[in-house]
Amino acid sequence: MLEATSTGRFQLPLPDSDAANALAGAGQKTLKRIEALTGASVVMRGLQLEISGPSSKLERAAGLIELIRPLWAEGQTISRIDLEAALISLDTGKKEDHLELGNQIIARGDRGKLLRPRTLRQKAYLDAMEKNDLTFSLGPAGTGKTFLATVLAVRMLTERKIQRIILTRPAVEAGERLGFLPGDLQQKVDPYLRPLYDALHTLFGLEKTTNLLEKGTIEVAPLAYMRGRTLDDAFVILDEAQNTTSAQMRMALTRLGERSRMVVTGDITQIDLPSGQLSGLVEAIKVLDNIDGIAICRLTSSDVVRHHLVQKVVDAYEKRVKQ
Repeated sequence: MLEATSTGRFQLPLPDSDAANALAGAGQKTLKRIEALTGASVVMRGLQLEISGPSSKLERAAGLIELIRPLWAEGQTISRIDLEAALISLDTGKKEDHLELGNQIIARGDRGKLLRPRTLRQKAYLDAMEKNDLTFSLGPAGTGKTFLATVLAVRMLTERKIQRIILTRPAVEAGERLGFLPGDLQQKVDPYLRPLYDALHTLFGLEKTTNLLEKGTIEVAPLAYMRGRTLDDAFVILDEAQNTTSAQMRMALTRLGERSRMVVTGDITQIDLPSGQLSGLVEAIKVLDNIDGIAICRLTSSDVVRHHLVQKVVDAYEKRVKQ
């Protein structure tokens, strides 16, 4: 616990060097960010953290450090989005919700990293996927739409709640040019499915992912391969769904079988369909709104967990669209 000293400072004894290093960050980067965000002075002395400054800034810094305790206490890396999300929760009176967020571990990555939602909207998205058989997730690039769905699918596979994971997306930009690409059919469509492979490699590593793909436990395929199938005992993720036509979306949604669930992700500001053609995702969220068992989640630029410039890029383009 943070302890107030007689000189108006807070002191925090840290349990070990791993926690101290995680809280400080490489080159003291995390401490510098905390100082910039709160205006307080934050200094690491061995295994003790000292916070000083005007009362309001001191308490804000102390509150922020407490909210990210689940991360640094485990020696986990603390990112910019972790700090900013915690600060938003602190400033908006959602401290208890954020503490719960920090303790919600979904899975452990291939390299031992604990995977958890990073923002309150990401947590709400995860909760929706766990409670509903069909979930739509809309939001800009980098908000974790596909990755979080894949993490949950992997966890359910590990817990034997499902028997297989099916990851699919439309290859809209390929069109007639697909036949001119080198290689067999799988090699032709792989470039359009690469983001899904990347998520699997983060969770399983290359060797285990390859093994599960060969066994058919995980299937990564273009959306056209789903036609005529009934997908039982499966976790189905339809990625880049903004590029589905109305007919493709209806086809995909009606593949859902017994003991299965489906997550449909997309960014309706990045539609690659021919001009004037209605996106199946845009239509679906209007038609299926307010139906029991179906959740529609919306992530925003504040949920972006990639490079900090991604958030600024998203905001800049959104501002231009509104002009």
